[in-house]
Amino acid sequence: MLRIIGVIGSNSLQHNSRGYQFGMELGQRLVDNDCFIVCGGREGIMEAVCKGAHISDNYTFGRTIGVLPSPHREEANQWCDIIIPTGMGFARNQIIVNTAEILISVSGGSGTLSELSFAWQLGKSVICYTGIGGWTKELAGKDLDERYNGLFLPAGTLNEVIELVLKMRN
Repeated sequence: MLRIIGVIGSNSLQHNSRGYQFGMELGQRLVDNDCFIVCGGREGIMEAVCKGAHISDNYTFGRTIGVLPSPHREEANQWCDIIIPTGMGFARNQIIVNTAEILISVSGGSGTLSELSFAWQLGKSVICYTGIGGWTKELAGKDLDERYNGLFLPAGTLNEVIELVLKMRN
């Protein structure tokens, strides 16, 4: 069964960084395992995961979906297959969270924090990669309030992330 996995996180990862490389490997492994990817469609982890998806032997057009904050489709990274220019600013984060069946979070600042909050309020699980700092690492394994318990699942390696995705999608 094909699933839509949301990837959220830092928009400032540099191409030569460990986080960017992780994102590329993540995108490739997700598509290898018959997943579609929805993200914010711009740079950093969003670009890395979309670029990695294109490397997969299982890649077909339509596997990467970018939901942009602006109304300008040309602001999407070159690896987004389907571009949704919302013109909604950070409110587009709600669309990403609603679209995803499972979320994976990598590092991130205030934009990622808003996505994590939306996921919590909707009762959606988030696999939190703890190999890089940011809000993802800070909130991994923690509960935001009494509404839910255990939604922010820590994962320290790419293999752990993929194992959780596969376990959760069955």
